[in-house]
Amino acid sequence: MPLHPQSADALEKAAAMGFPPVTDVTPEEARDNARIGRSAIEAEVEPVGSVEDSSFPGPKSEIPIRIYRPDDDEGHPLVMLFHGGGWVIGDLDAEDTTARGTCSRVNAVVVSVDYRLAPETRFPGAVEDCYEATKWAVENSDSLGIDGSRVATTGTSAGGNLSGAVSMMARDLGGPAISHQVLFCPVIDFDFNRQSYIECAEGYGLTREAMIWYWNQYTGTGEDRSNPYAALIKASDLSGLPDATIIAAQYDPLVDEAVAYGDALKAAGVDTLSVVYDGMTHGFNNRTGVIDAAKEAMDQSAERILSSFAKV
Repeated sequence: MPLHPQSADALEKAAAMGFPPVTDVTPEEARDNARIGRSAIEAEVEPVGSVEDSSFPGPKSEIPIRIYRPDDDEGHPLVMLFHGGGWVIGDLDAEDTTARGTCSRVNAVVVSVDYRLAPETRFPGAVEDCYEATKWAVENSDSLGIDGSRVATTGTSAGGNLSGAVSMMARDLGGPAISHQVLFCPVIDFDFNRQSYIECAEGYGLTREAMIWYWNQYTGTGEDRSNPYAALIKASDLSGLPDATIIAAQYDPLVDEAVAYGDALKAAGVDTLSVVYDGMTHGFNNRTGVIDAAKEAMDQSAERILSSFAKV
């Protein structure tokens, strides 16, 4: 399928802002540009019961979190959300649309985590923060008003990577029990010569050179890069992981690795749905009200999460 007109329009508007590539600026400048660019997108803001900024005691310091709640009684399931941005950019506003959409569709408390960013904090800082946040939320289920037996993780791009990594870490370290993991347009591997990396190297928002830069900021080029909590597909054993939903985009350098990871999970016996949205580009799922397929992807992920919760 050709590039969807809504995707093409979004790309044109982003290009018109004139920001330099992330490879040409400092990490802090890249963060500022991302915030400005995001504020210029008139995404739909779905209503939820309440939104509260808070924090929890992370491994090294207090980590900011944002808690989204439905508007009815307690006893909701928990969805942990980790934002995208190549582990370098992004904040609690970065996936507000995904947090709100998940909260309303799953009728869950969503805890969004403002984990420490690279290169100031390299791997495994981000995944440790996200895992500790998940443990903290479950351990404080009574005060948060959640049912700690029904837990899911979600995120886009690097956040999708962290969603999968936290699920893997929880399996390896004895909990907490996670029922479902959603990976939107996830970072899975550092093989920059996959076909989609070559075919979508430029012109579709996320570029091949940007991904090389992001990986360099997060892991460097040494052994950390091959750690399965960084490159999920390097795990020697994928069995026993939570049910998974992988939603990828046709015009995304990361689509091939997302499909490969979905195939690997299925081969390991994990209940996995892997879908490629035709005509879409990286991170399309965050553009509710701008790209129609964003709501379709949100609906699909929510249905899958609810199906897994029904098994608990």
